[in-house]
Formats: sequence, structure tokens, C-alpha cells
Amino acid sequence: MMYLLHPYACKRSLAVHLVWIMFIIVGLFSTYYHMTLSYLGQLLDEISILWVIAMGYSIWFPKPYFPDFIKNRHQFGTIIFIVAAISTLLSFVKPVVNAYALNCITFHILYVVVKEIRKCTDPAIRHLAFLSFSLWLVAISCWLSDRFFCEFWRTINFCYLHSLWHILICITVVYSNTLFAYFDALYEIPECQAQVQYWPFKSSRIGLPYLEITKCFVPKKHF
Repeated sequence: MMYLLHPYACKRSLAVHLVWIMFIIVGLFSTYYHMTLSYLGQLLDEISILWVIAMGYSIWFPKPYFPDFIKNRHQFGTIIFIVAAISTLLSFVKPVVNAYALNCITFHILYVVVKEIRKCTDPAIRHLAFLSFSLWLVAISCWLSDRFFCEFWRTINFCYLHSLWHILICITVVYSNTLFAYFDALYEIPECQAQVQYWPFKSSRIGLPYLEITKCFVPKKHF
């Protein structure tokens, strides 16, 4: 995804790559947690997820939804950093609620997606949003079912829902991040014509979605 989104990052900001670097760190910490099932592993896993969400918010959250007292993205990023730092400290107080709190952030993300999709007429973007929501719905259903009906799944010897959650949420992140990158391009680099493509089959809607910059319109200078 860093390779596929590099042309967009060059036009927007190379900080876009930090999201995917953080995503790799989440994967490493999650692996450590599931190998050890330790308290330290749990905190590393959940705190890294918190910070990758904070990074995504700082870079991609659309400007029209900033609170009135925030004047620019730098101020917004500073506030997100402070909130994430406080949330990190609070995560030590009651670790059992961390996973639920992190999943609840999704509802705010869904709210923003719905607001943006209502303004969007591009069927390809609507399709991407639908896929992102559908993948998340199936993923969170696996997580909740595994969480609350574990005994039932054990009785039928089907203990794989949590692993399915990891696979599906990973794919969901790829789709939803590309969706927000598209919204971001509309606001932050409107002079660039951004289109969603899929790798490896560009002509179809199957594969990894990414943002392609087809052309940039440079305003003519008037002397």
C-alpha cells in the first residue's frame, strides 16, 4: 500500500506513509500479544491501534468537520496527539474496556463516511464505501460472536472467528483508508485528479484499492 499510494503521498504529504508504518507495528505487537496472551502484549496491541487511528485522523479527517475553534490541520493534529496521549494513560486504568472503546470509534468514522457519500455522485466511490462498510460489518460480527458466544462455538469445535476477524479487519483498513485518502485528495489537493484503482487488475474492482493521480492542473500565472 505504501508503494501503491506513493504518487498520492508525493502530492499530498509523505506523512501518509506513517499510517502504514504504524499498521506494520500494530501487526508485530498483535502477533506478540497472541503468542504470549500477556498483559504487556495486550497493552502494546491496543495502544498501537489507538495511535494508528490517531495518525489516520490527523492526516485524513476532512477539514469541513473540524470544530470551529480549530483553524488548520496542524492545530487539529496537536489536539489529536493530546487526546491520544491521555487515552494511552487511561488505557492502563481499565484495560478490559480498551477493545470496546477502540471499536466505538468506528461509529464516528461511519458518520463521516455517510456525510461524504451523500455529496458524492461517483459510483466507484460509492461502491468502495459499500465494500468497506460490508467488510467491517462481517468483521465486527465475527469479533462480537467470538467474544459473547465463545462456549457455543467451542461446542461445535469452530474456534476460528477471532482469526477471521483479524483477516477481515486488515482488508477493511485497506479499503477504508483508500476511501478517506480519496476524500482527503478532494479537499487538500483539488488541483489533482484522483481516481480509485485496484491492484493488480486496474480495469476491475477486484484487488487492493489505491488512489491514482491521473493529472494535476497547475493554475496559470498572470503577469
